[in-house]
Amino acid sequence: MVANKHKVYLLYTSVLLLLFLFSFSCRQPSKAPQSQILLNEGWHIQSAAELSEQGDSISSSGFDVQNWYPATLPSTVLAALIQNDVYRDPFFGKNLENIPTEQFKNPWWYRKEFVLEDKSAFSNARLLFEGINYSANIWLNGKKIASADTIMGAFRMFEIDITDTVVHGTNTLAVEVFPPKPGDFTIGFVDWNPRPPDENMGIWREVKLRMSGPVSVNNPFVQSKVNLNSLDEARLTVSTVLINHSGEKVSGLLQGEIEGIYFSQSFSLESNEKRKFTFQPRDHETLVLQNPRLWWPNNLGEPHLYSLKLTATVSDAVSDVHISRFGIREVSDYINEEGHRGYKINGKKVLIRGGGWVDDLFLIEDPKKIEAQIKYAKHMNLNAIRLEGFWGNSQTLYDLADQNGILIMAGWSCHWEWEHYLGKPVDKFGGIKTPEEMELMSRSLRDQVVWLRNHPSIFVWVLGSDMLPRPELENKYNTYLRDVDPTRPTLSACKYMVSDISGPTAVKMNGPYDYVTPNYWYMDKKHGGAYGFNTETGPGPQPPPLESIKKMIPEDHLWPIDDYWDFHCARNEFNTLDRYVHALNNRYGKPETVDEFASLAQAANYEAIRAMFEAFGVNKPNSTGIIQWMYNSAWPAMFWQLFDYYLMPSGAFYGTKIGSQPLNIIYNYGDKDIYIVNDTLRVYEDLTADVCVLNTDAKVLFSKDIRVNIAENRSAKILEMPQIGGLSSVYFIDLKLKNSQGKILGRNFYWLSTREDILDEKGTTWFVTPNKAFADFTGLKDLPEAKINVKHHFTDLGKEQEIQVTLENPSDSIAFFIELNVCSAESGHSVLPIYWTDNYVSLMPGETREIRARFSKEDLKGDTPAFRFKGWNVKSD
Repeated sequence: MVANKHKVYLLYTSVLLLLFLFSFSCRQPSKAPQSQILLNEGWHIQSAAELSEQGDSISSSGFDVQNWYPATLPSTVLAALIQNDVYRDPFFGKNLENIPTEQFKNPWWYRKEFVLEDKSAFSNARLLFEGINYSANIWLNGKKIASADTIMGAFRMFEIDITDTVVHGTNTLAVEVFPPKPGDFTIGFVDWNPRPPDENMGIWREVKLRMSGPVSVNNPFVQSKVNLNSLDEARLTVSTVLINHSGEKVSGLLQGEIEGIYFSQSFSLESNEKRKFTFQPRDHETLVLQNPRLWWPNNLGEPHLYSLKLTATVSDAVSDVHISRFGIREVSDYINEEGHRGYKINGKKVLIRGGGWVDDLFLIEDPKKIEAQIKYAKHMNLNAIRLEGFWGNSQTLYDLADQNGILIMAGWSCHWEWEHYLGKPVDKFGGIKTPEEMELMSRSLRDQVVWLRNHPSIFVWVLGSDMLPRPELENKYNTYLRDVDPTRPTLSACKYMVSDISGPTAVKMNGPYDYVTPNYWYMDKKHGGAYGFNTETGPGPQPPPLESIKKMIPEDHLWPIDDYWDFHCARNEFNTLDRYVHALNNRYGKPETVDEFASLAQAANYEAIRAMFEAFGVNKPNSTGIIQWMYNSAWPAMFWQLFDYYLMPSGAFYGTKIGSQPLNIIYNYGDKDIYIVNDTLRVYEDLTADVCVLNTDAKVLFSKDIRVNIAENRSAKILEMPQIGGLSSVYFIDLKLKNSQGKILGRNFYWLSTREDILDEKGTTWFVTPNKAFADFTGLKDLPEAKINVKHHFTDLGKEQEIQVTLENPSDSIAFFIELNVCSAESGHSVLPIYWTDNYVSLMPGETREIRARFSKEDLKGDTPAFRFKGWNVKSD
C-alpha cells in the first residue's frame, strides 16, 4: 500500500511541478496555485420557491437546469438576474425601486458540475468557500457535506474535506443559500446608497477546489523587521501551517524560496495533525536581507514586491506547493504632541491622504474597473483608501493596491452599530452582544486577516467604526490578532473614543459630510477641520458632469432638480442636494439649465475638495490623516465621490489631484498666506515661488518671486500676503513653484472673492457647519472673452493611445476653467477611464501649457478618438 501511494505522489509531483514552475515564472499576484481549481464558470441558480426537489436530487448528475439562470461566480442572486436581463438598467431613474424584494426572502440554489480527469493525481481534496451571504447547506454528488448551522456568516471562510465524496469524472455541487435576516451581521452600505433588493445574498466570493498529497501548505505569512535607522537591512520571518490529511504519521521536508534565497526544515506530523512551522532569521541567515527592495506608499518610493514559494515534500515527492506575494515594509503608529494618532511606514511619518472605498451595489467585480479605480487613486496623488467593511469578491483589489502603493485601512463597518441598519436593538457597543455573536465575529475577523495579511498595502486593522467593540469582544479580537498578525496596529474605532482595553483611539469622526466652504478646513478647530486624523469627512455632494447625469436621470426629470435627483443622493440627512444648491446659488449664481448647473458644480467641487486636502498638508505635523468620504460610488450618484460610477472624473477629481501634489504651493484660506508642502522624502533646495495676484481684467496687482528651500515631509509658510488694494469682486492668485532650471514642479490657481465666506460655527451639527454669508463668484460669468489656440495630436502606444494638447493663450484675458475631453468620434461618449496630467485648467495671458492624457484603445470600442474642450470664457480659432 505504501509503495502504491508513493506512485500516486510521484505522478502528482510531475504534473504539479510543471504547472508551478510556469505559475512561478509568470509571478501573478495572489494567483491560485495550480493545485487549486477556481470554480467560477458554469454555475446555474434558481429560487427554492420554484423547486420541489431537495439537495440530494439537485446535486445528482443529470438534474435538469433548463429553466435555471446561468451564472458566473462570484455572484449575488440579483447580480446573476441582472446578467440574465431579468432586470434591465436598474440604476436608471428609479428602476431600482421596481425590483420586488419578496423573492429574495427564501433560499436560492447554486449548482455546478465540474470534471476531475484523474482523481489518482492527488490524495486529498477540499472545497474552499471564501464568502457566502449568509448561510448555506452544501451538497456534493447527492451527499450533504455541510449544513447551514455551521456554514454561516458573510465574512467566514470554510474549507470542507471532500476526499471521500469527490469522484473521477463528473461531480455535481449544489449550494442552498439562505438570505441574511434582520440582526445578521451581513454586508452593508449604511446611508451611502439604497439597500440592494436582495441584501447581497449569494456566493459573493470565490469557490475553489484544493488538491494535494497527504500534506498541504496553508496560509503562508511573511513578517518583516526593517532596520529603521539605515533601511539597508530587513529580517524576514516566514511561517505556514502544514496539515496532514492522512491517517498515518508523515515526515517530510518544507522548503522555501524567495527570489533565489533558499531555506528549509524537516517536519513530522501525526495522523490528521495541523501545526504551524516558522523560519526565523536567527536560524536561517538567508532571511537577513541586505539592501532589500522596500515597499513604499505612493509618492514616498516604489511599492516593491517579492515572491514566496513554499513546497512540502513527502517521501521525495511534492505533496503541495504554495506561491504568494508580499512586500518588505514595517508599519507602526504614534501619538503626536497634540494627542493625535498617525502612522509610519518604514519609520517615516506618512500623512494619510485617501478616500472611502465601496464595492459595486450588487457586488459585481469587474477587474478592469477595479484596476482603473486604484490607478485613479495614484493618479490623484492619494496614498490610501479606507474600507468600511472587508470589500472585494477576490484579492484583486488588494493586489492592485500593493502594486500601486495605495495603503488600505481594512476593518468592520458601522452597519452593525446602528439599529436601523442591523435590524435589531443595539447599545453603546453596537449590535454584537451575545457570546455566540462575539465568537462568530471574532472568527470572521480572524478569517479576513489570515486571508489578507500578506498584503503590504494594509496598514491597520479597524475593529469598529462609529463605536468601540464590546470589551470582551475587543479582547477576543486581540487574542486572535496576536496569533495571526502581530505586525500591524489596530484601531478600536474610527471616532474619538476611549477603550477600556486599548485606551484612546486618538482619531476623529467629527464630520462634515455635507457641503462646507473652502475656508472651513482652515478655520475649524473643534470639529472636522485640518487637525489630527479625520477618518471620514468631506464637502458632501459632488455632482458629476452632465454626460453622467443624463445616464441616471430621465430626460423629463433633468431640470429642475426633483425627487429623481434625490433618489440618486445618499440617504437620511443626505437625501437631497438642498444645502449644496443653496451654497451654489449664493456663491456662483442660480443656474437656469441643467447644463449650467453641471458646469458650475465642477468649479464648486474643485475648490471645495482642493482646500480640504491642502489644509491637512499645510497643518502637518498636527494633521496626520484625511479620508475623503467617499472615494468612489457603488452606483450612479450625486453624493460623496471623486469620480462617478462610470469612471468619469469630475472637478473634485482634479481638485484632489492638485490639492495633493507631492510638492505643492498653496494659498491658505485661513490666514490668507502662501505655503509650501513637501509630502516626499526628498529635500528641495534653491526653489523659486512665483506669486501673482490679478483682477478679472487680468491686471496684475501684486507679483513676487521668493527663493525657498523645503525639508522632507514638511510644511512651511513662505509668504505673508500684504493687503492689496483695488481688487475686483472676484480676483485670482496664480502660484508656481520652479527649480533652479526654471522647470515648474508645482502650480496652483485660485479664484477668490472680496466678499468672504463666513462660517456659522454656532450652527454646527454632527454633519455640517452652515454659513452666515457666502463668497460672491457671480463675476466669473462676466469674464472678458479669451481667444485661445488649441492644438492636439494622438499617438499610438500599442494597447494605449496618448493625446497631447497644447493650449496657448495669446489674449490679454485669463482663460478660465478649461475642461479637456476625449470622446468617441461616432457616439460622442467620453472615453473612460482616462488619465489627464491636469484638467479644468486656467491660463494666464501669454501662457502656454502642454497637457497629456492616456487611455486604452479597448475603451474606444472600435471607434476613433476625438478631442473637445470648453471653458467659461474661451473661444478657439
